[in-house]
Amino acid sequence: MNVRRPGFLLLVALAATAPLPAFGQSAPAARGGPQGAPTIPELSGFWVHPYFPGIEPPASGPGPLINRSRRPSGVGNSSQLVGDYTNPILKPQAAAVVKRLGEISLSGVTYPTPSNRCWPSGVPYIFFQPGIEVVQLPDRIVFLYLRDHEVRQVRMSRTHPAQVTPSWYGDSVGHYEGDTLVVDTVGVRTDRPFAMVDMYGAPYSSALRVVERYQLVDRTDAEAARARNAKENIRTTDTHSDLANTGRRLQLVFTVEDEAFYTTPWRAVITYEHPSQEWPENVCAENIFEFYTGKNDAVVPTASKPDF
Repeated sequence: MNVRRPGFLLLVALAATAPLPAFGQSAPAARGGPQGAPTIPELSGFWVHPYFPGIEPPASGPGPLINRSRRPSGVGNSSQLVGDYTNPILKPQAAAVVKRLGEISLSGVTYPTPSNRCWPSGVPYIFFQPGIEVVQLPDRIVFLYLRDHEVRQVRMSRTHPAQVTPSWYGDSVGHYEGDTLVVDTVGVRTDRPFAMVDMYGAPYSSALRVVERYQLVDRTDAEAARARNAKENIRTTDTHSDLANTGRRLQLVFTVEDEAFYTTPWRAVITYEHPSQEWPENVCAENIFEFYTGKNDAVVPTASKPDF
């Protein structure tokens, strides 16, 4: 079935109003506003994060789940997703969910996730995506993701409404703090299948809050994060990263809070690189074949009336 998403209409408008840099082109560090106005960092453009399945642990402090299943080289085994259910960030209920899903993966099949069932990813699950485009407009930031044309909108210099209407990607508001874009997201839908914050199936509740901090960093400054990531995640070969590009990297540090499932706020990092060529078209097609059970009864989005 075809599922209409409001972000499509925004893309049509953007195509006519917002010229974009070429692929692989290094963006300037900042752009100036009216005289006396603060300088806004120039984050626009295409970026890739060529690692699977996860995100980079922080240099210190509580971090995300890592894979208990390891390859002989020591890196996480991307063929078996067994989240570390002993991580102290997890409350018992969350640990039980992660452990159960890991046991499914160890049995030789996989478990359903938003990405393998072609459902909207939600935040912060969507950060697994290998490709992202950032579009900076005066009143909003638009994030365009490679897989299945997923779209997020961030309203700038605004506040969350008193009563947030839950949505697939939540209500996101942003502002600049010097050279950093800060995005605060609440209201991610919980009444949905496959509600998880990562590929290991860690759950979330209506109390979920995600704060993203985007900043341009020098290539040398990004190496430490990349080295940590290389110990955990497989570097993919099909996301067209230009390692020879000496320009700055885009680094995202995000914090997850959800007192229903986590004992403490925890952080994770994603360090984006420059692409070497254009994105391939990437479409995720829904179907009723539940490949992990061999049955034709997968959960496919349905609607009795239009969403808008």
